[in-house]
Amino acid sequence: MNLKLLACVMVVLATGSACAADGQKAREAFRQMDQNGDRALQFTEIQAARAALFDPLDANRNGVLESGEAKAALQRVREGGRLQMATAEGLENEARRMDANRDGRISKAEFAQFIPDRLLRADSNGDRALSISELRALRQR
Repeated sequence: MNLKLLACVMVVLATGSACAADGQKAREAFRQMDQNGDRALQFTEIQAARAALFDPLDANRNGVLESGEAKAALQRVREGGRLQMATAEGLENEARRMDANRDGRISKAEFAQFIPDRLLRADSNGDRALSISELRALRQR
């Protein structure tokens, strides 16, 4: 899986921000994340994609994301033109929420298991999956 494209899709899913990837690439990333082929993203599929995204973010390979690594990742996303609407403050708030054990660092498990509130709200039928129509509605908000 193309990790840059995955990162872009995860930013879109987490924040609803515009993404530099064209529609075809976004559909390709969706198909890669949709592991069971049901044309919906199960929360478990989103969690698997987040787990795959963790290692490249963990620059010092110590198994946790620390403040400097998170800030560097945010800067790379901004420089790549993949983040337009999300604010650093909003992402920092999400990072604090990901840190379930409140140790100031985000483990791979904490990062992978976290489902942003925006995605929870987008799941309008409560089936713990995002259908194409729910994803379209999320993008339009």
